[in-house]
Amino acid sequence: MSSASDTRHLALARAGVDRAAHHRFDEPWLAAAWSHPTTKVLPIAGGEAFVVDTELGSELVLMPSFEAPDTGDRFYLGTDEDGVSYFALAGESLPGRLDGDARPAGLREVGASLSDRDAGLLVHAVALEHWHRLHSFCSRCGHRTEKAGAGHVRRCTSCAAEHYPRTDPAVIMLITDEQDRCLLGRQAIWPEGRWSTLAGFVEPGESIEQAVAREVFEEAGVRVSDVEYVASQPWPFPSSLMLGFVGRADPAGTAITVDGEELAEARWFSREELAAGMAAGEILPPSGISIARHLVELWYGEPLPAAARW
Repeated sequence: MSSASDTRHLALARAGVDRAAHHRFDEPWLAAAWSHPTTKVLPIAGGEAFVVDTELGSELVLMPSFEAPDTGDRFYLGTDEDGVSYFALAGESLPGRLDGDARPAGLREVGASLSDRDAGLLVHAVALEHWHRLHSFCSRCGHRTEKAGAGHVRRCTSCAAEHYPRTDPAVIMLITDEQDRCLLGRQAIWPEGRWSTLAGFVEPGESIEQAVAREVFEEAGVRVSDVEYVASQPWPFPSSLMLGFVGRADPAGTAITVDGEELAEARWFSREELAAGMAAGEILPPSGISIARHLVELWYGEPLPAAARW
């Protein structure tokens, strides 16, 4: 199995806007950009934005800045190659419906059907909105913090400590054995028949390769000898970066023993077994928005059947 990867296939790893971080502390520039007639604003609340559905997919509903509500936190998201600047406007609720076709939706529902530009804008905005909502107070002295850096920094009003958006690295891996079967697991809380790759968070003082081996052994009792990086994808549910890997199980350590906590069950699947299970409706593979599906398809050798998408 080749681990060569094209991140264009990862729904949340796409972008069409330059984040232009050098503008974030330039208040005159930001003020001018907000007032510019071509600037577009993405209202967001609770991880959702307005979208409209078309024959080609879903599109974000963006508004000119002069039509945007006066309340809410502004986050500068970047500028595209045509010079159009984009801001998110986070509020307690979305503004009144812009037209009869607009509806609120989140990344899980429409992330895979958005354009590259819209997917990048929404994943950026969702991550920032969630971080700001949970970090109103300084972790150093307990006083209130305020937004800075066009939404990419919070600064303490007392001790001046600066706090930056949190990103938690997590590994997600497709492990194969000597027979080229893949290891999939399922959690008890998942829908019946759902299977996915193993995953877990990187611990302090641990390399990502060590995290892959540790998580697979802890969850399934399988020892991993070779680990190779494939691709990454932001996963703002709420603040993770999913680092995708493929790995080989040590031939002497392929017996499965689930931990009973992270996983309720784990199995080795051949391509034929996976195909038969999906065809019978007995196996639900990872969703199209996840990097897990990309890893399974990389091993499977082709896109999973459309009927298996959910």
